[in-house]
Amino acid sequence: MKAQFSQGTLKRLSMMRESESSQSRSKRPFIVLGTLVGIFVASTAVLAVILGLKSKAAQKNADNELCVTPYCVKAANYLIESLDETVEPCEDFYHFVCGTWIKNSRIPDDADAINTFYALRTQLDYNVVDILTPPPSNEKAEPTALDNARVLYNSCINEQNIEDEGTDTILSIVNNEFGGWPILEGSSWDNSTFNLFNLLLKLRKYNNDIIFGIGTSVDEKNSEKYDLVIGQSDIGLGQRQYYSNESKITIAYREFIRDLAKELSDDTSMVDTDVNEIFAFEKEIAKHYWTSEDRRGRPNGTIRTTVGKLTDLLKTSFDFSKYLSSAYAWGGVILDDSDVVTVHELEYLNNVSSIIDQTSARLLQNYVVWRFMMHRVDNMPKRFRSIKENFQHIFRGTTADVSRKIICGNFVNGNMGFAVSALYIKKYFDDNARIQSSEMIGNIRKSFIDMVEKSSWMDETSRKKAIEKAEAIDEKIGYPDYLASDNMTQLETQYADYKFTSSYINNVLKLIQIKAKEEFQILRKTVDRKAWGFTAPTVVNAFYAPSKNQITFPAGILQMPFFDKDAPKYLNYGGIGVVVGHEITHGFDNSGRQFDKDGNRIPWWTRETVQEFNERKTCIVDQYSNFTVPNINMKANGNQTQGEDIADNGGLRESFFAYQKWAQANPNADKKLPGLSKYTPEQMFFINYAHTWCSKMTDSYAMNRVLSDVHSLGQFRVIGPTSNFVEFDRVFKCQPGQGNSRETHQNNIFHDINSLAKQLQQDIALCEFDLIYFSASSNPLNYIISSTILTKEEA
Repeated sequence: MKAQFSQGTLKRLSMMRESESSQSRSKRPFIVLGTLVGIFVASTAVLAVILGLKSKAAQKNADNELCVTPYCVKAANYLIESLDETVEPCEDFYHFVCGTWIKNSRIPDDADAINTFYALRTQLDYNVVDILTPPPSNEKAEPTALDNARVLYNSCINEQNIEDEGTDTILSIVNNEFGGWPILEGSSWDNSTFNLFNLLLKLRKYNNDIIFGIGTSVDEKNSEKYDLVIGQSDIGLGQRQYYSNESKITIAYREFIRDLAKELSDDTSMVDTDVNEIFAFEKEIAKHYWTSEDRRGRPNGTIRTTVGKLTDLLKTSFDFSKYLSSAYAWGGVILDDSDVVTVHELEYLNNVSSIIDQTSARLLQNYVVWRFMMHRVDNMPKRFRSIKENFQHIFRGTTADVSRKIICGNFVNGNMGFAVSALYIKKYFDDNARIQSSEMIGNIRKSFIDMVEKSSWMDETSRKKAIEKAEAIDEKIGYPDYLASDNMTQLETQYADYKFTSSYINNVLKLIQIKAKEEFQILRKTVDRKAWGFTAPTVVNAFYAPSKNQITFPAGILQMPFFDKDAPKYLNYGGIGVVVGHEITHGFDNSGRQFDKDGNRIPWWTRETVQEFNERKTCIVDQYSNFTVPNINMKANGNQTQGEDIADNGGLRESFFAYQKWAQANPNADKKLPGLSKYTPEQMFFINYAHTWCSKMTDSYAMNRVLSDVHSLGQFRVIGPTSNFVEFDRVFKCQPGQGNSRETHQNNIFHDINSLAKQLQQDIALCEFDLIYFSASSNPLNYIISSTILTKEEA
């Protein structure tokens, strides 16, 4: 549209032109420049406004993508403080995630390690102490079982009363029931009444399995019934390897025995000789002790027989049939000759029986009573407990003692955990965790089944039954329902006999006899395969029970950083999701695969499938055996840890693929964490997974783990599974040959599926499994497999 000007305006413009013509032409460039500058300034201002608006819009969008809830801010903080971004994730993912955490973390003086589990357990420990030491309240009455648990706790923390009671009660039992402890009596001990059978039987009433172990377990052939089990008991140092060479630990162990004996007796004339003989005897027994590796390598080491045929099977001078019958009779259970007995470690029983036949009465009495005293020191006055604590400092690498209230809280929680849990779940557990966890378990179960369906080495028969078993897995989350009920009848019945006084030592002696009777009396009960197991919710752990085909996730582990109801799903799947996958695969390990979907030990894999698996699993063994433990320069034992290593690999995959499917179904639902927005949700999945295994430990503890534990150290639980997973390489854009990328294929477990796996972007790497298993490592006398953490402390 043309501009319309008035005559006056035109005249003024004409006058301006004439005036301009009369001006010096030398000023024109400045006028033109000024005009251009003005235009530029105006344009810049407009552009700035536009850009500013766009920037604000972009910032608003970015803010909308961030999770700024209190939980997300807290999660971002602990992850930022853990990451060491100077490390390339494709070179060393463990130190990329954990490097700063390791640098800034300090192992407490009373601990042998610090990690995620330590943090969760510490918090739970204090929660338990708070429950057991409540302030005066006018609220409604709490369960009697909880009141009795508090009485037990109060007797434990009453140091003055423990000092006043002294050792009289313990020594009275040793002298009057057991026939004395020769090391305290010097040459005056009378062996005329010695009888090993009677001695072991009396000790079993105090819940002590010494030299030989007996107990009750689910019948392997009929999961609805219980049967008898017999096998080796534990040894003083826990594992055979400790006895192989003289070390600071074996020296400290002998000093433990020596110092305790000298503190208890005025006659020390034979103490040194007796101590050396006790240790030499245990060392001889340890030569025949079966490790978890031995059990795995001797599949025929378990024999099924009956009470009536047991003596003929063992052919030893020790009458095991009579021993079982007498022990159970004390518990009120009369055995029949037809009662089934599962015999474990048959070679141990025969070999150790022969050693016993050649051992003096004095040495047998000394050793057996020592093993009783070794545990009862914990219930004696401080000066005696200090002797054991000195040994523990060397064995664990600690320099201080755990506080008495935590020790007592753990003791009560370990023995009356369901009473404690009744209040714990109401005060510290969010029921939303059960709902969300159940959904995650369903998704991860489907992910596992997808992996089974894609497996190339399982034949159709084995594959079909594997899917049926996976679908039949029973899940327990948080706590048993009865604990949340207002009706406490079941809880009160469970702990009806748990009534205590102010006497700590008498409470302990009563408690351990109750536990012994409970184990015997369960024999005639029917197994409730859908019931919650024996482990209380106040535990930071997770479990798989092959006889029930059941996975359990107690309230104690459903906490940050494993799980939080307000967490982005990539954190939950990278945390508790991997644990879920780990537990699911337990049903398909070297032990679990021997149990069908109903928990009966019946072969359901074909020989061809078993052979295919056995040929491939050596890759994992070789890979982990090449890991070197920092500081102590020891190689990991991949054969010992193979089961858990394979479970870790499987759990990571199952949870990752389940998260992928969830994310596809819920696009953009997961917001990023503040300060970590440069990482994708999939990268954050792996980061949180690795963070759950950040750990720092004493050298003594690291050595103990390598020698005896079936779980790899935290560093290897990160490096191993991520380096074997092609999805990790894709997510972090890693190249073959980088430190954390093992996509070299020279020892690939599944050569025949690599091409397919590449097309699917899954299951290709050096040690790839499209179906993952682990080998059982628990004591055969307890068929609940603790899979997530170290048995000694954590699992």
